[in-house]
Amino acid sequence: MKPRVPLTATLVVLGTLVFSTLANAQTTSAGPYYATPSWDQTLACTTLTTCPRFIVLSNMNSDAVLDRETGLVWEKSPSTQGVTWFIAQFNCNVLSKGNRMGWRLPTLQELASLYDPSVAFDELALPAGHPFQNVQTSTTYWSATTEVGNNATVAWTVPFVGGAGPGSASKGFFSFLVWCVRGGQGVDPQ
Repeated sequence: MKPRVPLTATLVVLGTLVFSTLANAQTTSAGPYYATPSWDQTLACTTLTTCPRFIVLSNMNSDAVLDRETGLVWEKSPSTQGVTWFIAQFNCNVLSKGNRMGWRLPTLQELASLYDPSVAFDELALPAGHPFQNVQTSTTYWSATTEVGNNATVAWTVPFVGGAGPGSASKGFFSFLVWCVRGGQGVDPQ
């Protein structure tokens, strides 16, 4: 005759195994949580209330916007004063916005990731549903990317007006706008 294990003993053993497994499980801190950014994803926006791409960061005094498509954090309201490229670099490096430092001038690719090429000529060329303020269409914005072949004296620029595209200008001669960013790769060696 086989010995029988009482049902109560079986439940105690199973409960102990489950509890010990849960006790060793990874714990996390309080959210919010965001999807891992990936440059190959497209988060479509139609209006500000239905846009999964951009999140205004209240923990940064609502002065910054997370782009969930790229993982970059942008100034919600970029500067409206034109400066040379060297001053643009300096201004981002010393910027304290949303009670945070660590800002920098974005690369050409990062800045261009906000440009919407489907926007009509002469309209603000940002994705639908964006929360940004004071983005100017009358001028262009500096990138940190140096144009290859010009003895490091020329940098790429991005205008946010429909029908335009990236351009370039002399770093020390022209004054353009500055839109600082946090996160990402930093300055590229182009």
